[in-house]
Amino acid sequence: MPYLTMKLMEGRSIETKEKLVYNMTKAITESLEIDSSDVRIELIELKKGLFAKEGKLVRDID
Repeated sequence: MPYLTMKLMEGRSIETKEKLVYNMTKAITESLEIDSSDVRIELIELKKGLFAKEGKLVRDID
């Protein structure tokens, strides 16, 4: 059973996250030839101002 963890900056809508996990699940099930009920995806949202990129705090979604 695949278990994926994806980290992303906070602030995206629930609809955007639903689209993301739908497309990820589709790609996984097609690639591994498994049923979607076997796929687990965990989204971890990073707080703005608590994540750095290129030596600077990220305050907005890239």
